Amino acid sequence: MSEVRIAAEPRTTFGKGAARKIRRADKVPAVLYGHGIDPKHLTLPGHEVLLALRTPNVLIRLQGEGVDELALPKGVQRDPIKGFVEHVDLLLVKRGEKVTVEIPVTTTGDVNSEGLLDQQLVSIAVEAEATHIPTGVEVDVEGMEIGTVVTAADLRLPQGATLTADPETVILQVINKPVEAPAEGEEAAEGEATAAAAEGESAEAPAAE
Repeated sequence: MSEVRIAAEPRTTFGKGAARKIRRADKVPAVLYGHGIDPKHLTLPGHEVLLALRTPNVLIRLQGEGVDELALPKGVQRDPIKGFVEHVDLLLVKRGEKVTVEIPVTTTGDVNSEGLLDQQLVSIAVEAEATHIPTGVEVDVEGMEIGTVVTAADLRLPQGATLTADPETVILQVINKPVEAPAEGEEAAEGEATAAAAEGESAEAPAAE
């Protein structure tokens, strides 16, 4: 995994007012913690942070006055409407140490045409070396039959990654396709046709003697 270098400035002002001022300057308040250090309050460039966070578990090299550290994003607050980053919690990491992260689970191929893929989890917790976090894990579902279940234990994790989630956790399964109920208009038309047929049969029946 490559590093993304981001300039970091020490932050000495706190509170909602100070945070709003930082955001108006297109910057992001951040906190760096871990390894028993006192949390470091930082200010990061907003655009660079937004681009970096597009990569899951991105490894960030923070560089600036009194700061030259590797970190992983562990908490991101975004504006619920505009989507820009409002605050970032960063976990300090060292080369060679193991960290627990969530990696994406994706699928390739198509299940049996009579079945429907029901993916219950889109990510899974694994332990990996901090500077070699896998980008994700793929599951080949090509031709899977109805009733097939894939659990966490069935995943073929990338080299160096160890499962930390419950091995029996269901990742995906192949289920029966739901039976489509006729549309309201179709039900009405079928009812009218049945009624008309019944009336026709009654009219054609011979009168009782």
